Amino acid sequence: MQSMVDPSADTLWGAVGTVVDAEGTHELFPRAQEEWLEPRRAAIRIIEAGNLLMMPGREVAPVGAKSEAPGAELEPIQITTLIRKNRKSFDGFAKALQSVGVAALQAVDAKDAALLMDVGARMENVCESCHQTFWYPPQTGARNNRLDQKR
Repeated sequence: MQSMVDPSADTLWGAVGTVVDAEGTHELFPRAQEEWLEPRRAAIRIIEAGNLLMMPGREVAPVGAKSEAPGAELEPIQITTLIRKNRKSFDGFAKALQSVGVAALQAVDAKDAALLMDVGARMENVCESCHQTFWYPPQTGARNNRLDQKR
């Protein structure tokens, strides 16, 4: 994730956008052929990352690795356990990531900034849904207590 998916997603998300400042509204998007190359490479890395994520036996982190944000994210061994328990769902997220990667590649090849922005939003949804399922700790505490009280 840190070496391939995150930087590639950031490249795609940063390739297009709208900035509103004191001087007005500015649309940001690649204009020259060379400026489309890095988003294209990022889309291809996203597609291939899906293949790597679905490799049987692939660990989420090196043995003994610890979370960089304890409490905000699960420990690697906990993530691995969740993936092993629901491999089909995890692979579904990997395939969805590949699908948005293909759509991003098509948008880049068409030099369609609006479509690339739309694909970026779809990619955000895929990533966040997977993180909610496999990376973030389950909701506990006051929120769950309120839910239990409503039942």
